[in-house]
Amino acid sequence: MKHTLSILTLLVLLPTTFTACGNKDNALPKKEMAIQLYSMRDTLNRCGKDYMPVLEQLASWGYTAVEAANYNNGLFYGTTPEEFKANVEKVGMKVLSSHIGHNLNGEETANHDFTANLEWWKKCIADHKKAGMKYIVNPGMGVPATLADLQTQCEFLNEVGKLCAAEGIKFGYHSHSHEFRRVEGKVMYDYMIEHTDPQYVFFEMDVYWAVVGGVAPVEYFKRYPGRFTLLHIKDLCTLGESGMVGFDAIFNHAEEAGLKEYVVEVECDPYPSVEESAIYLRKAPYVKASYK
Repeated sequence: MKHTLSILTLLVLLPTTFTACGNKDNALPKKEMAIQLYSMRDTLNRCGKDYMPVLEQLASWGYTAVEAANYNNGLFYGTTPEEFKANVEKVGMKVLSSHIGHNLNGEETANHDFTANLEWWKKCIADHKKAGMKYIVNPGMGVPATLADLQTQCEFLNEVGKLCAAEGIKFGYHSHSHEFRRVEGKVMYDYMIEHTDPQYVFFEMDVYWAVVGGVAPVEYFKRYPGRFTLLHIKDLCTLGESGMVGFDAIFNHAEEAGLKEYVVEVECDPYPSVEESAIYLRKAPYVKASYK
């Protein structure tokens, strides 16, 4: 009874375009595709710990995995790592990855001292392991003033990556558009790729932000093959709607990129864009069922 009431409460809170779980898309091909839960942030914030109906809806739309964006004080969306993992798996999805950042502050950067920061990461990584995370992704950082500071940040990312690797988790960095700006004449993103160890740091390119930043994702796949283990598949809103992003070229060069999994993210007007984006990918002939 309590679960039924929670679903009804959720549907009242959501815009009218967010419907109850249906089966109209069941005839479409099944593909392994993750959803960044930031796409559902407003609803999740209102639901608190009672987020099961959201997961059920995402699964009904064809999403098979989740990327979290809410780790705080040892909890994921207000529940323990073990509870979060169990809840995701209960609806038939898997826990794939998590966005969590704890970057160096100015003093740590200036002193080149990672000690306290890495202690925080040890607890964070342990919690993510309990949640069954395969990947941890730094969601981004600002543009450093100098290449020396950027080098320090790269060395720090390598150290976090080593801690993750020791626990069987892969560590990556997620980009926006500002990483394609220059620091002392060098493109920040290029410098980061060239000065992080592929053994410990991969890159989750957000293909929409790359285009906004003035670059072609495929050109980066060719320049740095194998470094893009994950991709954020995003558009201005619903996938394919703007015509800005060449998703066919991106997926046709997935092997060159090193792609293993992709994550859909919707930042504007999430309903019905989250569902429509899933339909777009499931219909797209150039998107494989799996990239493993």
